[in-house]
Amino acid sequence: MLNIPIRHSGGANGRQRYRDVQIDNTYPWQRQHWRSLETAYRAAPFFEYYESRLRKIFEEEFETLLDLNLSTARLLCELLEIDFPEATSTAYEAEPNEKQDLRFLAGAKTPLDLDFPSYPQVFEDRHPFVANLSGLDLLFNEGKLAGEYLKKISLPVQS
Repeated sequence: MLNIPIRHSGGANGRQRYRDVQIDNTYPWQRQHWRSLETAYRAAPFFEYYESRLRKIFEEEFETLLDLNLSTARLLCELLEIDFPEATSTAYEAEPNEKQDLRFLAGAKTPLDLDFPSYPQVFEDRHPFVANLSGLDLLFNEGKLAGEYLKKISLPVQS
């Protein structure tokens, strides 16, 4: 798990809106994260192929968590050859109309009941396959086939 340090708003301000969460760049978290990725994936078959493009995310200083996440998502979509949806909402919709609601995919506390086919991973000689590990794991191990892999996963319909 790679954690990004943020500046907390403090008691009187209450909870922050996601778009207002500021990254605490006083700590060299990006350098630490990049080194962790190098250590874990240097031996992956496609790490070197994607390395220079991904490194840029870890060299640019972002002010907000939203800006970092959007830049990362755009780059991953580009590398996976998936269209990035540029449309954004202006307000929270409890029940979106005329849209597929995929917010359940972002819930870290709720396990996903999806069938993830296995693919070769870096430490497979010592550890069993870890499903749904990360987009970077999939990209570094599967390369150009990663986008096709994702298309094969059947998402449940949420009501």
